[in-house]
Order: sequence, then structure tokens, then C-alpha cells
Amino acid sequence: MDATADGDGGLVVDLDLTSSVPPFEQIRQQIAGYVAAGRLRTGARLPTIRMLAADLGVAPGTVARAYRELEAAGLVATRRRTGTVVAADAVPADDAPMRAARSFVAQARAYGLSDQDALALVRGALQTHRPAAAAPGPSKEHS
Repeated sequence: MDATADGDGGLVVDLDLTSSVPPFEQIRQQIAGYVAAGRLRTGARLPTIRMLAADLGVAPGTVARAYRELEAAGLVATRRRTGTVVAADAVPADDAPMRAARSFVAQARAYGLSDQDALALVRGALQTHRPAAAAPGPSKEHS
């Protein structure tokens, strides 16, 4: 089952309640993606916990956990009067990688891949293209 919330600024969060990924993590990943893509900019207000929970049909604690994890990662800040907003130091991804990601998504869609299949391809590529381990340097234990 999919649920969608369309909050301020065009934020759309889709939940797949049949997924093995917990709902709070799906919310966290999608909002982090919006920030990384520059679609949520510094100061953008997120929906209230209660509003997003009601729109998605989940418990408020589920949304609260996603927001806490986003805050711990420095992507959002929660203030008493303004609610939860995108943090000042949340920086969107560089333009070149973002263009590459958008190109990949366009190609994946053209080939009819599901989101899960496209993500599986990316995960596989990340696993097979790991950076080389740094060569051990000289020890600094010369006391």
C-alpha cells in the first residue's frame, strides 16, 4: 500500500507499507533526498509531525523518529515557534553528481525499471566500485 503526503513546498513522501524498510526510514530517506537534490532549501518548513503522520496514516512517533534522525544528521532543525525547517548547514549535493543521478533516473525509467530495481543497481555499483584502501603510512610513534 502506498500513501502520499503533499506538504508545504511540494514535499511528497511516498510510503510503501509492504516494504521491509521501516516507515520512519522511508520518510527520513526521502526528505534527505529532497535536501540533497536542493528541492528543499535552507529554512524550508517541513509539515508538522501530526500533519505528516495523519496524511501518511502512520503514528506520530514514526514521523517524530524520522525528524529526530534528520536533526541528528544536521539536515533539519526543530524550533519552538517555526517548527522543523531545513538546517542552514544542510548543503545540496554538487551539481555534477546531481545531473548524473538525474540522468541515471531518466534512463532507468526509460528502461521501465522499478525504483527498487534502480536502487539495487546503484547499491551493486557502490559495492563493486569501492575506493582503494589507503596504504598504511609511516607510524608517528617516534617518542
